[in-house]
Formats: sequence, C-alpha cells, structure tokens
Amino acid sequence: MMIKIAHLYPDMLNLYGDRGNIIALTERMNARGIEVQTDAITMGKTFNADDYDILFIGGGQDFEQDVLLDDLKKGKDVQIHNAIESGKVMLAICGGYQMLGKYYKTYDGKMLEYMGALDFYTEGKPERMIGNYAYKTKEGIEVVGFENHSGRTYLGESVEPLGKMIKGYGNNGEDGTEGVRYKNTFGTYSHGPVLPKNPKFADLLIAKALENKYGKADLAPLDDTLEEKAQQQVMKLYIK
Repeated sequence: MMIKIAHLYPDMLNLYGDRGNIIALTERMNARGIEVQTDAITMGKTFNADDYDILFIGGGQDFEQDVLLDDLKKGKDVQIHNAIESGKVMLAICGGYQMLGKYYKTYDGKMLEYMGALDFYTEGKPERMIGNYAYKTKEGIEVVGFENHSGRTYLGESVEPLGKMIKGYGNNGEDGTEGVRYKNTFGTYSHGPVLPKNPKFADLLIAKALENKYGKADLAPLDDTLEEKAQQQVMKLYIK
C-alpha cells in the first residue's frame, strides 16, 4: 500500500514547526508497512489533486497568506476545492485553515477574498488569542495544541466544528468551537505541531485516507506510550 501526500507551500507555511505533521503521518504509516510519498507543491508549481490521498497546508502569518493568494487563484484553489468535495483527506493549520474560507477581514478593514472552499469567514482583531488549549472531536478524541491567532473564525451552516473546546479560545473565543470539519477535511488553529502529540487524531486521518483509496483501513496498534505521556503532561500542566 502507498499513500501520496501533497504538502502545499512547505517553504512558506511552516509556522511553529507545522512540517512535523507530515513527519508524524509518515512515521506512523511506515511503522505499519505503508509506503508514503510526499511532494512539495510550491509557488508556481501546478498539481492534480486526484494524484494524492492527503493534502496538507500549514500555518503562516498574514502577509504570507496575502502573497500566496495570487498563486492559489491560478488553479490550486480549484484543485483544492475539487479534492475537498470528492472526500480527499485534508489537514489545514491556522493560516492555511483560514484560507479555505470565504474571506479574511483584517482589524483595520482590509478585505482578503479567500478560496471559498468551505462555508466560514474570519475577522481579525487587535488582540491575539494565545496559549495551550484542548478540544474534543465528535469521536471523543481529546486534542491538545498551541494557538496563536488574531483572527476570529465563524462557521456557516454547511460545515461543523472539528471539536468542542475543553480549554482555550478556539475559533473565536465566543461559541466554544474549534476548527472546521467537512467530509474528510479538517481545519484547526492547533500548532505545535498537532499530530505528534495526538496520535489518535493522526490515525483518524490515516484511516480515512486508506478507506478512500483501498476501501478499508486495518491499522495495527502502535506503542504510543511516549506520545500519550506528552499529551497527558500538557493536560496536567496547562489544561485541567
């Protein structure tokens, strides 16, 4: 078995080591005998989403997102939208998450038209929402991470939150939601990176990618003792 990953803008969107999510996915699949091929999709490089099983886009600062918009709108946005609608697995972090939405309105009134692939929008505020936080997915998976964003994201009716807040701000600090979920696309504000210390969440993505490609996902259990200790330590020190 082989899983192919498209890593969008790895040279520009790697805030807080978000590349570590690719490493975690690769290591967990390799440990189960699954081959992984990762292709870097940089500015100016076209790609066909049908060739990939997982799409990943990391986080960046506002000015980097602004720079990337022109490149996205030269065809990558269409490929990403088609991948989302076809049920491909996608993980988007912070700024990458925001760019999947309709728009970003900065706190000083500048309007950035984003991809519009998902039904949500983001509005910037002068105050940042920063800190270790945790949320729970509908599968009951507790996810810990680190958030640092000034944007407040508000979900539309056609999407659902990735999780409900345990502690922290999440999407906007108001409605108790974190991230977005639509079909097999997952957006989150969780830096850190998120997957190494949340192995159950990583395996959820892997399982869905395998189900899409091969019709089933029999994931052999791995020794997650260290990962679970790391998660528990974060929960103990900062969350509960």
